[in-house]
Amino acid sequence: MTISIFKLPVFAVILVSLAACANKSDEIAASFVSPTPYQGMTCQQLAAEAQVVANRAAAASTAQDKKASNDAVATGVGVVLFWPALFFIKGDGSQAAEVGRLKGEMQAIETANTANNCNIRFAS
Repeated sequence: MTISIFKLPVFAVILVSLAACANKSDEIAASFVSPTPYQGMTCQQLAAEAQVVANRAAAASTAQDKKASNDAVATGVGVVLFWPALFFIKGDGSQAAEVGRLKGEMQAIETANTANNCNIRFAS
């Protein structure tokens, strides 16, 4: 298969724009957060902290998913209709880092929960 020299820039723009799209929140890995600060908490404190972190994680995930959807729309419009729309693709940034950090905090709280034998149930 040969690609025309004139079509090569089009393929390059498409590949770059697809690579720059923001990830959905469920595709972002948890960042490591040490469970040490949580291990000194009582079971009641852990449950309260877990609720606070879960609420913040839900808000951050919603914002990240909206960003991913907006990037997907901009990519579709840019590839099909109007290539300057590709400049509006933002990709992952601080919002994705926040989602990863909050996921890590939840894992740290779960580790402390297990170490302290609290038996707090976490929703999946």
